[in-house]
Amino acid sequence: MCGRYTTVSRIEEVESRFAARFEKPGLFLSSPNVAPGESAPVILSGRPEVIQLLRFGLTPFWAQKRMLLINARAEGDHNPDNDPLYAGAAGIFQKPSFRKPIRTQRCLVLADGFIEGPEKEKLSKPYLVRRASDDALFAMAGIWDHWTDPVTGEILHGFSIITTAANDLLLQIGHHRAPLIVPRELEREWLDERIPTEVLSEWFKPFDGSAFVAWPISPEIKKPGQKSMELLSPVGAALGESKTFIAREQLELQGMGHSSARVRRRRQDDEISRPAPDSTSEKG
Repeated sequence: MCGRYTTVSRIEEVESRFAARFEKPGLFLSSPNVAPGESAPVILSGRPEVIQLLRFGLTPFWAQKRMLLINARAEGDHNPDNDPLYAGAAGIFQKPSFRKPIRTQRCLVLADGFIEGPEKEKLSKPYLVRRASDDALFAMAGIWDHWTDPVTGEILHGFSIITTAANDLLLQIGHHRAPLIVPRELEREWLDERIPTEVLSEWFKPFDGSAFVAWPISPEIKKPGQKSMELLSPVGAALGESKTFIAREQLELQGMGHSSARVRRRRQDDEISRPAPDSTSEKG
């Protein structure tokens, strides 16, 4: 499952990356620890130019009481062994809670990292998973729904993150599931309500982990109220590509309110200011 993720990029970067504007930017709070029940940025089908804040956790429109469905398995009840090579039916189209939203109420869940732990230890042994490049932002595939409280009349809008079987990187962590990450070139298509179900089913595959890195972080992250950027600092060896340190540097500067461009400029400045070797010195 995917129960925690991060949204620490600046508003300007999020808007630029997704070519959309926050509907209510004053309500957005960046978070290194987005937990179920909290508001987070999404782009809904039908309104690709607007970034809205919805609750992490979907309640089906027909439910008699409030629910908090944070994940939706692409395979539904199929693939009980979580085989990464599963190529069978996409059972999500038959699940009562998801069969309507997956067809007409899809969304992009905006993030710059997600947090997973081994299947047994869970968030007692968490890892932060991030892109290994300056372009930290990505979109997880989501579905949304609205529910009206029968007592108060309050209307709640919530979303679930679609999950698939794990890829190689998540398997290294020891986790059996992964969020479905939408390739950048398919993000607008994911929001297109006209896409047939057979096309959608072809996208329900584990994401390419070669562009991501992961490192262990503090188990304090399992406390929803903990929102310190320090929680995302590595506490052990990283998994993934050798670009880990680039991603880590970006994470540190994001926490201080800097953009990716400033990360690159700082790296260039470091190269320029580094003293040249003294050719007159003797070794020995």
